[in-house]
Amino acid sequence: MSDRFYQMLIQKSFQNATLSKQVCRQILRSSRLDLLKLIQAAFVVRQRYWKKDVTIHIINNVQNGSCSEDCQYCAQSRFSKAPIAIYPMKSDQEILEEARLAYRSGAFRYCMVFSGREQGDQRIHRLVGIIRKIKRRFHLEVCVSCGFITPAQALILKKAGLNRLNHNINTSERFYKQICSTHDFQARLETLHAAQSAQLEICSGVIVGMGETVEDVIDAAFVLRQHKKVKSIPVNFFLPIKGTSVSRKTQLTPEYCLRVLCLYRFLHPRAEIRIAAGREYHLRDLQILGLYAASSIFMDGYLNVRGASRLKTLQMIKDAGFRIRSDRDLDDLIAKEKECGQIQSENDRLTFKHKDGLHRFCSKETAL
Repeated sequence: MSDRFYQMLIQKSFQNATLSKQVCRQILRSSRLDLLKLIQAAFVVRQRYWKKDVTIHIINNVQNGSCSEDCQYCAQSRFSKAPIAIYPMKSDQEILEEARLAYRSGAFRYCMVFSGREQGDQRIHRLVGIIRKIKRRFHLEVCVSCGFITPAQALILKKAGLNRLNHNINTSERFYKQICSTHDFQARLETLHAAQSAQLEICSGVIVGMGETVEDVIDAAFVLRQHKKVKSIPVNFFLPIKGTSVSRKTQLTPEYCLRVLCLYRFLHPRAEIRIAAGREYHLRDLQILGLYAASSIFMDGYLNVRGASRLKTLQMIKDAGFRIRSDRDLDDLIAKEKECGQIQSENDRLTFKHKDGLHRFCSKETAL
């Protein structure tokens, strides 16, 4: 590819113009593409809207397992045989304490994740109280992932102070029926519409590596462009968890993962592109290159699988010359993590979170 190709990607992004599908295919699979030039082009776009800032997100499984849906990639489905810890909704006190610890760890946003198809009005009203307490006590943005919701429920959460609702589309409409049969793609779009009608920011992303085609990856990105309230896009790289229906090993390579992140940056120049699940497993030693396209990262692992330690994540951000969006100092956070002595996870192994890890952090964390 000539330098004009990479310059065209930058200019199109600055204009918020949609790339042609032919160009998208070239980004994802052309053998003539120079990966480093592609990453540099994505970084030029990222830098205009995000500078060198990284937003850290921490997930709290406020409820885990026993979901009625048959999403074949998910360890929380009742059809899954994955050995996860299963428990009902945590107490308000525990959720608030974990919000405090997330804030003390440098998180910019705290996301409460529920398992299950929907939560019901009683659960929504309980969430209202929790959201208000978190917003009063901590300088945190709050996100909730609670399954399908109605426009009325979305408005209730918005009035409580919720910043953002997460509801991933996961893949293209064409491929969706291959990974789930208990609801369809349209049902997911309806929840995005409900959040949009309440003026909530939307977090909605994808899972790459479940057997979809390049066209599916592109089509999902185009669907997300249609929703102006989609401010955050987590790009997950499928983790082959034993016990799920889609537990086969994927064919993802670090280079392909980086190409996907760059594509999503060019198609969503102002969005908070997040390197989500699977970054340690699939990007391996090239993880840091992902932040030249993405502007956000998860810390403390994912729903049921551990990730790199907080120390390793924070040190990676600092070593590359990035900074975090937080009123916590990055150097102080790194020093405290070294005092904590947290053991780092292996990048090439999938390790489930133990029940204790889902309910509390290391014993020295209260010193952070």
